[in-house]
Amino acid sequence: MAEYLASIFGTEKDKVNCSFYFKIGACRHGDRCSRLHNKPTFSQTILIQNIYRNPQNSAQTADASRCAVSDVEMQEHYDEFFEEVFTEMEEKYGEVEEMNVCDNLGDHLVGNVYVKFRREEDAEKAVMDLNNRWFNGQPIHAELSPVTDFREACCRQYEMGECTRGGFCNFMHLKPISRELRRELYGRRRKRERRSRSRDRRRDRERRRSRDRERSGRF
Repeated sequence: MAEYLASIFGTEKDKVNCSFYFKIGACRHGDRCSRLHNKPTFSQTILIQNIYRNPQNSAQTADASRCAVSDVEMQEHYDEFFEEVFTEMEEKYGEVEEMNVCDNLGDHLVGNVYVKFRREEDAEKAVMDLNNRWFNGQPIHAELSPVTDFREACCRQYEMGECTRGGFCNFMHLKPISRELRRELYGRRRKRERRSRSRDRRRDRERRRSRDRERSGRF
């Protein structure tokens, strides 16, 4: 029985734990959900709730008609937001493995930002600090998230351009950054990794030389 319960944990067959919360770290029913939302006590991933504001969804004139926001302006606005948050996370809290922003419209997913750190300690530090900060005039709400595999959390139909639920889909519709920004942000990591490997090789060479000197009786 224990093995069976473990095998269905967080799946649709689990009648106790919410599969949506387990997969995407959010649930449209919120606290009213009939199933348990098991909040993690440690995780590499944090959720910053409803922090991104899509100008195409919020741009309105005084008579409630929509203002036109071009695709180019939209991408520039989003890239600026993404770079600001990504850089802040890395500089203040630690190395970021992955960052994703939801482009959904449902209240439980709209504007959500998921940041997966390399180390769980960095994620914990980020949550503690962010909940005392503000962004664009609004208090930040951050928490540890159970999401570690974004492939399971994403809407596959959306990725193929076939999602019929639109912005109110219950799975993540992740908004992509430009290729130029991706190369810039994640290229920094590759440079750091190369520098780190280079330092490791230098330390290894120094240790070998030190051992050789000790064996030969030289300084």
